[in-house]
Amino acid sequence: MQPLRFATAGSVDDGKSTLIGRLLVDARAVLEDQLAAVERASQRRGAAQIDLSLLTDGLEAEREQGITIDVAYRYFATPRRKFIIADGPGHVQYTRNMATGASNADALLLLIDVTKKLLPQTKKHLEIARLLGIRQVIAFINKMDLAGWSRDAFEEAAADLKAFAAPLGLETLDIIPGSALVGDMVVERGESLDWYRGPALLERLETLPAGTEKAATGPFRFPVQLVSRPQADGKTSALRGYMGRIESGHVLTGMEVVLLPSGRRTRVRQILTHGASREIAVAGDSVTLVLADDIDIARGDLIADAANPPREARELDLTLVWLGHEPLRPGGRYLVQQSARRVQAKVQAEAPLALNDIGAARLALSAPLFVDSYDIVRTTGSLILIDETTNHTVAAGLVK
Repeated sequence: MQPLRFATAGSVDDGKSTLIGRLLVDARAVLEDQLAAVERASQRRGAAQIDLSLLTDGLEAEREQGITIDVAYRYFATPRRKFIIADGPGHVQYTRNMATGASNADALLLLIDVTKKLLPQTKKHLEIARLLGIRQVIAFINKMDLAGWSRDAFEEAAADLKAFAAPLGLETLDIIPGSALVGDMVVERGESLDWYRGPALLERLETLPAGTEKAATGPFRFPVQLVSRPQADGKTSALRGYMGRIESGHVLTGMEVVLLPSGRRTRVRQILTHGASREIAVAGDSVTLVLADDIDIARGDLIADAANPPREARELDLTLVWLGHEPLRPGGRYLVQQSARRVQAKVQAEAPLALNDIGAARLALSAPLFVDSYDIVRTTGSLILIDETTNHTVAAGLVK
């Protein structure tokens, strides 16, 4: 199966880092010396047992304060699948970091403390994840050991979540009871939740569809990253090749494509991977495309399906997630970057935006961008705003 990228979310102290630590340990994805180091660190802090959150809280400030600040990325594999985890922070002031972790995820692992139920920050994280295109959610109702493994407590928390999530249009919402500290229903089922008949967390993660599998059904989009003269079968091509990653859809040899921004049309002459020709490539594949005509194409240009191209836009209506410490300047000018393409823009916001705010805005662009709705193609439906003075990224934008 394709690797699954998932992000963790939820309010502070709901146990996200402990859950990921438990998942890694029980799935045997932690080396013995690494686990021994965490045990020693736990003892120095006076903990009665190993603090599994230390496996993901890598910053010194995180370990000192016992919280997650930055996004911690972890990789592990089981015999059935590979995983990439983005363990995000729960604190309100680090919401932008949570959004960063969720931006490339296929699914969301949402933690809820059964003793606290559905908190405002938990709701905000779920809304942000849905805004970022995530439609697969696993909710882990944590700390069931503190509720005496009560089925009634679980069902009350699950009912609150279902009611809140109903308008969000999720494709799947799995709700699993368990305890990250004890380990029940993380990898092993344990002995205290015999009334629950559904899958354990890892079992469900192993069966979720990956984003690249869905992206392959979309329209063909190929942002050009590098221009070269490729070699095939030991011979250098007379035509230029265009290197990059297929972000959406698929491409076939002989397929008609449109080149943007020029608008020229041609056909795909050859698809190369590591010097070998192939007849088809799909979303997620990094390839070199050789076209039938020698056309001037540069880094940042887009090769797309001629029968289903993106729309050309000089004005864009967006949802902005504001990441900058300085608030949005009314009528301010910023740089807009979409994949490798960068243009200038003037921003008109319906309301002032400050750090961690989410709101609507319109961009007036100095040159056209070629976009899709974010729900259709993430890459051509997303962009970032850059402050021209500081060169800092100040917002993420999602095309409506």
